[in-house]
Amino acid sequence: MGMNIGRYQGAGSRTLIVLSGLAIALVGSGCANKSSDTSTPSGSATGTPINIGEYGSMTGSTATFGVDTDDGVKLAVAQINGAGGIFGHPLKIDLRDDEGKPDEALNVVKLMVSQDKVTAVLGEVASTRSIQAAPACNSAQVPMISPSSTNPAVTQVGPYIFRACFIDPFQGTAAAKFAYNNLKARKAAIMTEATSDYSTGLTKFFTDGFTKLGGTIVNTETYSQGDIDFSAQLTTIKAENPDILYVPGYYGDIGPIAVQARKVGLTCPLLGGDGWDSPKLVEGAGGPGGALEGSYFTNHYSPTNPAPLTQAFVANYKKTYNTTPDSLAAMGYDATGVLADAMKCVGNPADGDFDSADYRKKLRDAIAATSGFQGVTGKITMGPDRNPVKPAVVLQIKGTDYNYAATINP
Repeated sequence: MGMNIGRYQGAGSRTLIVLSGLAIALVGSGCANKSSDTSTPSGSATGTPINIGEYGSMTGSTATFGVDTDDGVKLAVAQINGAGGIFGHPLKIDLRDDEGKPDEALNVVKLMVSQDKVTAVLGEVASTRSIQAAPACNSAQVPMISPSSTNPAVTQVGPYIFRACFIDPFQGTAAAKFAYNNLKARKAAIMTEATSDYSTGLTKFFTDGFTKLGGTIVNTETYSQGDIDFSAQLTTIKAENPDILYVPGYYGDIGPIAVQARKVGLTCPLLGGDGWDSPKLVEGAGGPGGALEGSYFTNHYSPTNPAPLTQAFVANYKKTYNTTPDSLAAMGYDATGVLADAMKCVGNPADGDFDSADYRKKLRDAIAATSGFQGVTGKITMGPDRNPVKPAVVLQIKGTDYNYAATINP
């Protein structure tokens, strides 16, 4: 379709400019007889605040993930509170920085559920950190919704753990289908980050999908996050002359890998997953027209989707932050919307106790019952495994733009 997607500004702290008057368009629910329009004011949000925990990498090697997700969460919360909150109670976000470290993710979540007495938790983006921290939420019976952790093991932690995104068996298969059917690739090589649940999971599902279609994986090499020299692995891959190089890692490593791939003579396109989505991606590969020019990655949404809900979100986000929302922001927004929608399903507790075990159990059940929630990234219906089934988009890097290339349906 060739639709242009303007890229996003850097990952530094951004101030929330607009705190009210933005009509949130969060639609759908598992509730019966409930209005789907949460933008309808229900009175002033002057009641006791409802504490919601949020954890993410606000600093560290994947800081854009945490910052952009938090911006989406803050926008949703501002709109929800501006429309009366939850039965007059405003949502209050308790944000903690896990510094991009799995152990620290567990530490901050333990503080949230024991010290901060949160009703629910939003986070994390990176699957390894979600897997590490989720048991603390599950054992405390505090519902947790990951906006965009895609490894299947995240929700397998237990019945209180949910996500708002598709999972890696689908994302890896979608990338394989795109490589084989759209790019006509028949030989693929892979560079996988050996210590990342996200990267190793996508590697498995891409391999399974590509070989099932009739393709051949000619080589699979590994690296560790933060490595600076990939020349040995890439030289080995170059000898196999692949049609595509699949690199399902996080954006900080992708640029250097791409630059060194071109230096050893690899000219094929690179293909990745949603971990590529960052304002820093192209910059790390030599800038516009650099080593990633013409490469592709799977993602959760496109800001050029003409759906009114998506365009209202993009317009409000631009007005608030003066930049175009990436998929991390959109997923943070949708995860917050799913949570707020479920809270409206549960109803107003008679004693006003939103952090009681009884209320959290009812909230868990309401999140699990989510059906047809229309988010900006697509329609969300929770399956029995607490994973929504959603389509993926494929974006191609052109200069500083990410151009829509295809939609891959489940």
